[in-house]
Amino acid sequence: DAEELGVRSLSRIKIGFNNKEVTAIANITKKVVNKGKVGIFTEVKEKLEVVEGEIVEVSLASLPKSLDYIKNRLKGRKLSRNEIKEIINDVVEGRLSEVEIAAFITSLNFKGLDLDEAMHLSLAMVEAGKTLNLNKELIADKHSIGGVPGDKTTLLLVPIVASCGVTIPKSSSRAITSAAGTADRAEVLMPVNLSLDEMKEVVEKADGCIVWGGTLELSPADDIFINVEFPLSLDPLLLPSILSKKKAVGSKFVVIDIPCGWGAKIKTVEEANQLAKDFIELGEKLRIKIQCAITYGNQPIGYCIGPALEAKEALENLMGIKKSVDLIDKATDLAGMILNMAGFLNGKNLARESIKTGKAEKKLREIIELQGGNPNIKIDDIPIGSYKIDLKANEKGYVTWIDNYGLVKIARYAGAPKHKGAGIQLYKKVGDPVKKGETLLSVYAEKSGKLEEAIAILKEQKVINVGERIEMTISEIKEPEVKIEEFILER
Repeated sequence: DAEELGVRSLSRIKIGFNNKEVTAIANITKKVVNKGKVGIFTEVKEKLEVVEGEIVEVSLASLPKSLDYIKNRLKGRKLSRNEIKEIINDVVEGRLSEVEIAAFITSLNFKGLDLDEAMHLSLAMVEAGKTLNLNKELIADKHSIGGVPGDKTTLLLVPIVASCGVTIPKSSSRAITSAAGTADRAEVLMPVNLSLDEMKEVVEKADGCIVWGGTLELSPADDIFINVEFPLSLDPLLLPSILSKKKAVGSKFVVIDIPCGWGAKIKTVEEANQLAKDFIELGEKLRIKIQCAITYGNQPIGYCIGPALEAKEALENLMGIKKSVDLIDKATDLAGMILNMAGFLNGKNLARESIKTGKAEKKLREIIELQGGNPNIKIDDIPIGSYKIDLKANEKGYVTWIDNYGLVKIARYAGAPKHKGAGIQLYKKVGDPVKKGETLLSVYAEKSGKLEEAIAILKEQKVINVGERIEMTISEIKEPEVKIEEFILER
């Protein structure tokens, strides 16, 4: 049938049924599909409302105009607002193949993305999806560009901000390359797969939520771009990707967390400052007030890595059972910035008081209940993997450095984030004194086989260094080593 129609693999075809028509990308096989038959994916089936056995009309589709715009962008020509809008609409409607989307992403990465194009991309991505319309005056949000393990800041920040009367509709991602995304951590405490209407109901009542963005259809083009960006190890859409989702929920104030350091995605303060400048300028174009915090990224936030361990640590800090100084400091700093932008005085102090008085814990439990979780959840109700191994110090001294990437790798081999109870518990951080034989960290897994995999990585990769002083030579390279760079992509 494909030969008769002149359809090649990855060509566009039109499939029609009952006065409905869908443009789809064709896959071709000679072994499975007989003449007179076509197989369709679920999304096409749902759009056409067709069932197996029905007769559909198939014809060759014309090339979309957006292909010419992508080719022009590859040549270095700047795109207009209407051209960008057409590209985004074709991406969302499935009229462009992954190869063509990859070409668009590559053009943005190597030919540069200016602020006007970033603004048009952001607005087009918003218009192509759904929006959250809240009857609230003060709507804020926070986003971290990621790269630092154990960053459960959002689990503290959202209830802090909401308890002070500022609305924060937080949609978050699941882990792509990390040991836990915010949605993975929050899911330990409550359901996060809410619809947009369910999200709105929670936010209207509690002034805050923590939900997974994958079910909301906010800026749907972004999810398609991420699937193409990841295998290419490219991220040219960082700014419009983040700010389109903030615009879609009606945010007026946004704090962007930019972790910085050799163990983070952004390596230098200069690079962080430039990124902050771009965020603020793009925010002005989108009528969103943005402030950026350049934060310490050379070691994990708090002492836990992995969904259940991190959810447990966040709850312990809100309840006052434990005090992870860096976690509390970062959460109250960022929350304080939001409160100050919203017109409050002494935002940092207000944030600290929210934790100290129990207001933040009470608000989190309210959000948990509204999202369908157990508002009376206790620390002991959070299960951790039953298989465990400890890493002990071979000498006394001080912790001089921690390898973020190595810790994430071990936690993922142990089963995180799929296995919620898998992960790493740290007992020492940079600068802490260490005695010989003292436990530096513990690795947890839900299955013995996964723990064995994590142990193998732990044996071959040094993730925490103990020495009497900071040594000027970190390692000696005697022959070239071919190493594939690990790409961090988080939303």
